[in-house]
Order: sequence, then C-alpha cells, then structure tokens
Amino acid sequence: MMRLKNFTRGCAHKFRSKMHKRRRELERSEQGEKKKRRRGRKKRDADTAGYSLVDKRNDAFEKFYKEQNIVSEDEWSAFMSALRENLPATFRITGTRSHAKQVSECLETIFFKDMHGLKVDGEIVSPPHPLSWYPDRLAWHVSLPRKVLRKHPTLAKFHQFLVHETEKGNLSRQEAVSMIPPLLLDVKPHHKILDMCAAPGSKTAQLLELLHAEDTATSTMPSGFVIANDKDHKRCYILLHQTKRINSPCLMVTNHDASVYPTIYLEPKASAGRQPLVYDRVLCDVPCSGDGTIRKNIIMWKKWNPTLGPGLHRVQLRILCRGIEVLASGGRLVYSTCSLNPIEDEAVVAALLAMSKGVIAHMVCVICARVCVYVCVC
Repeated sequence: MMRLKNFTRGCAHKFRSKMHKRRRELERSEQGEKKKRRRGRKKRDADTAGYSLVDKRNDAFEKFYKEQNIVSEDEWSAFMSALRENLPATFRITGTRSHAKQVSECLETIFFKDMHGLKVDGEIVSPPHPLSWYPDRLAWHVSLPRKVLRKHPTLAKFHQFLVHETEKGNLSRQEAVSMIPPLLLDVKPHHKILDMCAAPGSKTAQLLELLHAEDTATSTMPSGFVIANDKDHKRCYILLHQTKRINSPCLMVTNHDASVYPTIYLEPKASAGRQPLVYDRVLCDVPCSGDGTIRKNIIMWKKWNPTLGPGLHRVQLRILCRGIEVLASGGRLVYSTCSLNPIEDEAVVAALLAMSKGVIAHMVCVICARVCVYVCVC
C-alpha cells in the first residue's frame, strides 16, 4: 500500500512539474510573440517613414511611357503625381451575400457613424467610404495612417475590429484594382472556373465568394467549381492559406506551368467516351514586370528599366493561348497584368487576335489605375 501511495505521489509530482514547465514555456512564447509584434510595428513604422525619403523619380520610366502615350499630354502631370502618392488601404467584406451585408451594416452603424467630424491632432479624419463600382457596398477605401489609428479610442477600436474580423475571415485586405478582374468574369454558381496563375490567392478567394454568393442556410452547394493553379509549389501553400477560411468544397488547387496546363478528362458516360473539361470562365492574371505596382512597390522607382517587359511577352502569350484553348464555346476569359507596358498588354492581345483568325468573337479592353484587363468571349 505504501509503495502505491509513493508511486501515486511521484506521478502527481512529475505531472505538476511538467505542467509548470509547460506554463513557463507558454509564458516565454507569449513574451516572444509580443516582442516580435513590437519589432514588427517598429519596422512597419520605419518603413512607412522611409517612403518619404525614397527618390520617386526615374527619367527612363518617364521618357518611355511618355513616348508610349499611355495617357494624354494634358493628364501626364496628374498621372505622375498620382504614382508618387502612397497607396491607400482597401478591404473587401467576404462571405455569402446575406452574411456580407450584415457585416457591412455593422461597420456602417457602429464604427463609421462615429468617425464623421472626428478630429485627431486638430485635423478632421476622413472616414472610410465604399468603392462606388463594387456591388452592394462590400468594398471600402480607408485613408487612415497606422499612427492615426492608434491615437484616438474610436479609431483604435475600429482597427481592432478590422484585425479581428480579418482573422475570422469576414474581411479581406485586397487592393482595389485586384478586385476588378473577378468581377468582370460575371461568375454564376454553375460555372466551371480556371484561375491559371492564382497565387497568392486574393482573386481566387473572391471567385469562390462569387460562386457562393447566392448560398443560403437551406440551399445546396453550387454545381460549379474553381480550379486554382500556380507554377510555384511554395506559393501554392500561400494560396491554400488564403482560401481555406472560405471552407468551400468547390475548390481544387493544382501545381502546373500555366502555359502548358494539362487537359483534364471527365469520367465517360454510357453514351459517350472521355470528354475534355472546358471552362466557362478563365482568369489569366499573368506574371508581369509589375511596374503598375509602383505606388506600393517603391523599389520599382530605382530598378525599373525598359528591358523588364519584353522578356515576359512570350510566356504571357503562351499562357493566354492556353487559356483560350481550354475555354468553352460562349465562355469568357479575362487577361490582366499589373503592368503599364503595352508590350505586356496590347501587344500580347494583338498577337493572340492575329493567331485566332476570327475564333474570338468579342474583346474589350479595360484600363484601370495599375492594371490592364482584357475580356475575351469565344
């Protein structure tokens, strides 16, 4: 009996020791995370402060695009001034349409109402406002610097809400121009969709949300699906992380070179043999020089040169051609880049049209702030 008691006491002592050790490890881990967050905030503040020190001039950039006549002579000064401004923050309310509207109403009635006429350091704060072209007021523009968000209790509360809802998956931080290509696809719940160069996944997530937009508590799952592809397997993990918050069974991620994307065959039916899968909607957001991101990626002011665009023209054309090949008759394809360079935009589409010999029925060009989008209907 004494041996059993001693054994029990020994086990209890070991268990307590392990629990104390585990608690100390957790405390150290939490302290380490807090230090990391503090260092991250200091680094972000330093980076933001450093933006004003960057020389936002590049004579070769200005000369090249002035000769390309991408904007009129009257608008050139305003165009360059806009490129030198910091990129404002935008976010999108995610989820099904009914759920997203509830989150939007919560933002407008609880937070945005209190921001009207608010002053910080003697200056009136500009409250968030919806992007006029995005449906149902589900995308918002915020021009509040991080330092301002921390200076007033109302703004700090709003910032905490944004962080919390982003972690929960109710909000998605996404640039305004990045939201345009999925909207132009006009996705319906029955569509079969291919996103050829999907990572990091913000557009794929938006496509999934559009696929589930009409979902209700009693509705069935959409009959359509999204196949999200990327050539880089590491970026595929980022893509999965971006899309897993939607918890959709209508997603498949593939890891292939988009320019030679393989044909997927459907299981044969009794009346027919194997049929190749073709897509109602195809998104070709191709790799590009990225000089349209110059407001965010300020290092482009220093490293830009005229040779960046021509080196990507061929791979962009191959991806676009493969997208057309797997597009269903009557389907829609959107070709988009983050580049201002006509060699990556108009020249790619012109080469496709020359090769298609009338197969493409309709094509529309939409030029946005930093993205060139082409919509093809076959």
